[in-house]
Amino acid sequence: MTIYSQHANRGKVQILATYRGPAGVVSSTVTSVDDPATAAPIVDALNRISACATVPVSEWDERDGRFRHCPVDHLAALTDRDARPGLVEGAHSLWYEQAMLLLRHALADLDTAVAAVPAPVKTAIGAELEAEARALQNELAGEPPEPRRVWRFHAPFVEPVPGLQDREKLNDLEHGLDQTQLEQAVADLRLLLDAYLRCADGGAQLIVEDFEISADPDDEDAYFLTVQAPIVSWERTGWNIELGRWVPDGDGAEGAPVLDCARSAPPALSEVVELLNRSNGQSAVLAGWAETAVGEALAGTAFVVTNRY
Repeated sequence: MTIYSQHANRGKVQILATYRGPAGVVSSTVTSVDDPATAAPIVDALNRISACATVPVSEWDERDGRFRHCPVDHLAALTDRDARPGLVEGAHSLWYEQAMLLLRHALADLDTAVAAVPAPVKTAIGAELEAEARALQNELAGEPPEPRRVWRFHAPFVEPVPGLQDREKLNDLEHGLDQTQLEQAVADLRLLLDAYLRCADGGAQLIVEDFEISADPDDEDAYFLTVQAPIVSWERTGWNIELGRWVPDGDGAEGAPVLDCARSAPPALSEVVELLNRSNGQSAVLAGWAETAVGEALAGTAFVVTNRY
């Protein structure tokens, strides 16, 4: 329920926490660092932590036509490192579990961002996370102390984070799934999202409503790569790597499949990351893969071609 920013002041860069108080919006200094390059990743990670911790408890879980609260156990991970593994062990819903994976990545990114800062800065940032978690826990329990940070249901005071706006899309995807199917869908979404966040391909896009990662160089060679996870409601029962090509069609272009690399079992995270890193927006790599015969692996990857069109 806090928005973080940086501000130059007397040769230092202040990291500020801005939040709603009883009398309106206020700001306070969390800590100061030497330069904007040090401050920027800290501010970014803190904003993602704030959003991923706050947004899930600020929305009703309306699946199946019922109104319920989302879990709050994840708040412990803001202050307890031992609680972090639990962020990726549940199967509450696709949207909530996506938020938990995003929270875990944000916490890890904060660790990286503060690795080289002086001990007093680390202490101050740790105290800020404790203040944020305690304030939100107290607000949820209806026992906010004074002075306090004010939390509003349906209106959390946070910076937007990609993925947290996909709640309705993900709820639609899990509609009609039994618990076993939901658990598998959560695992598949985690794999997709984890691979997307870890890969070096800056042009890759996670398309949540299609349960896929798309990598499209968007140049004259016109090849594109898609990593597809299963969607039970679409009768897409396995994982597939599809290599396609854009074919001119009037004033636009239509995607035409070139080959598939289908498999029934989920790939390893490292395999998907390696695939995306090797393609990395390079049309020449995709064009080379387009020549791969059935039964052979895409060069430098673990994915074997199962069908050509």
